Amino acid sequence: MDPVLIGELLAALMFFGVIGFLLLGFPVAFTLAGVSLMFGMVGLSLGVFDPSNFGSLPNRYIGFMTSEVLVAVPLFIFMGVMLERSRIAEQLLLTMGKMFGNLRGGLGISVVLVGAMLAASTGVVGATVVTMGLISLPAMLRAGYDPKLATGVICASGTLGQIIPPSTVLIFMGDMLSGINSQVQMAKGNFAPTPVSVGDLFAGALLPGVLLVVIYLSYVVFKAITDPQSCPATPVPADEKGTLLREVAVALLPPMMLILAVLGSILGGIATPTEAASVGAVGAMVLAVLRRRLSFAILRETAIATATITSMVFVILLGASVFSVVFRMMGGDNLVHEFLTNLPGGRLAAVAVVMLIMFFLGFILDTFEIIFIVIPITAPVLLALDVDPVWLGVLVGVNLQTSFLTPPFGFALFYLRGVAPDTLPTSAIYKGILPFVVLQIIAIAILFAFPEIVTWLPRVIAG
Repeated sequence: MDPVLIGELLAALMFFGVIGFLLLGFPVAFTLAGVSLMFGMVGLSLGVFDPSNFGSLPNRYIGFMTSEVLVAVPLFIFMGVMLERSRIAEQLLLTMGKMFGNLRGGLGISVVLVGAMLAASTGVVGATVVTMGLISLPAMLRAGYDPKLATGVICASGTLGQIIPPSTVLIFMGDMLSGINSQVQMAKGNFAPTPVSVGDLFAGALLPGVLLVVIYLSYVVFKAITDPQSCPATPVPADEKGTLLREVAVALLPPMMLILAVLGSILGGIATPTEAASVGAVGAMVLAVLRRRLSFAILRETAIATATITSMVFVILLGASVFSVVFRMMGGDNLVHEFLTNLPGGRLAAVAVVMLIMFFLGFILDTFEIIFIVIPITAPVLLALDVDPVWLGVLVGVNLQTSFLTPPFGFALFYLRGVAPDTLPTSAIYKGILPFVVLQIIAIAILFAFPEIVTWLPRVIAG
């Protein structure tokens, strides 16, 4: 049999083998590396894989650890965890709930708005969903909200941190797409390609993030009009109205100033994402000090949580690097190239197929697992077809937001189930998220049909 065909067949089997082992419950990082090594040994015995290809891994690992861009990841995680542990996010939720409580659907509106603000200041989906589940869910259920609507709003709003800057997913994708785009452009004879930066992805994701917030708010308003019993008003007591304006200012202004300082400095070209992340981390501690909520215990908890989350992501990245080397060297990239370039409909059809694959992978895999596996395989082909890298990165980010929402392994559903009262059935959480998955698909379709929503702001900033 043709060695090229054998290599491509092994590469395809390895991809499905990884998914199969993950479904059996094996750890992600070790599954990616272990299955890849097994198939590499099979390829070696059949003469279609050279183990010397693993020689590139040490340099790749050192590159990850010394990358200035990726230093922003633990800093942004630290900022988000600090705001959550110092209860600044909790105060924001309580105050916004009072602000919109007089309206039908007011609590739902406040959850969406606070979810957007927490996404722009934390980017940590788990912390956001847990915080809103602990505070808003009991209040919404006491107010008579439909449990399905309450849980759906909380889960969907909590996942906005996946796309609204400063998203850690966008940081990794920006770093990956930057290198891939440079290689693709040089292969096409363009030795001075326009660089793709994390700041470009942040700028491109800003309007899509706003679009999602508007879509979520529109759905809550629609429910308030068509089914008012599902989201009744919760009037603020008369004795609390006099101090409401001051409470809103105290709770809202400091986080908003931190968000403007971090994102404004990145989008304005004043600071790199890493520099802005360090400002955000220090700023979060300053806000905790001003609220008199910073203690050694909180600082220790924040540091441990930051190290845990960061280590988890980077270990997955190291395992995915082994997978990428074996897959490419056995001819898997040629298989993907032939498949995508021969699709009827050209580059838009190729992008649509990749988005569809990622959407279904979101049912069983985590966001980072998907981007570390799929982006190195498919992005070179798509960028070679002249797909805009910023548009592709943001489209992937919005798509992968659904991986937190879709059963059976939607992590936002697990986070909320962990803090929801026992009287709330799990089926209500699963049913409640379905309309928001549909809304998410609508948002992806809008961005697919109108790429300018993504590409306009980066062009304006670039001049």
